[in-house]
Amino acid sequence: MILPIVAYGDPILKKRASEINKETPKLKEIIANMYESMYGAHGVGLAAPQVGLSIRLFLVDTSPFAEDESYSIEEKRKLKCFKRTFINAKIVEEYGEDWSFNEGCLSIPNVREEVIRKSVIKIEYQDENFKKYIETFDGLIARVIQHEYDHIEGVLFTDKVSSLKKRLLKGKLTNISKGKTSVDYRMRFPNISKKRT
Repeated sequence: MILPIVAYGDPILKKRASEINKETPKLKEIIANMYESMYGAHGVGLAAPQVGLSIRLFLVDTSPFAEDESYSIEEKRKLKCFKRTFINAKIVEEYGEDWSFNEGCLSIPNVREEVIRKSVIKIEYQDENFKKYIETFDGLIARVIQHEYDHIEGVLFTDKVSSLKKRLLKGKLTNISKGKTSVDYRMRFPNISKKRT
């Protein structure tokens, strides 16, 4: 089932999410619905707070990036094969070069900004079967994970831009929270009385 994406301005997007366990009700259904919702919105990542659930769960599938001609054959191969569910994730370390990339977010439609992140991360997480991993990722995969991880920490990519950029974006962000934006996927806007689809 495709779930509506929570829009900028909803307090859930600014809240640190809670850990979950095997007893979390309907977890498999939640994960399946989140994948369907992410693909329906043409996303490469989706965090539970973006569908109104304040739990430490996010998904990443970087395969759409594999179509981009600017990446090497090896990078394309890595991007095409990377699909992962992250539960109770904790970034242990971020290192490497500072790297600027133009980011967007399903919760903040039609807004893209340059965000600087470290190029390599080490992350501890559990998969959908609660098997534990500690892995290192780099490049675009690391960036998508960092972006989604920020969501479960209550941080948005717009929090990482300069104060000048924030002031310039204020009107656009206010309009998004009021539903004054055009999207081709279901959204739930915090500052209007009824849902738009």
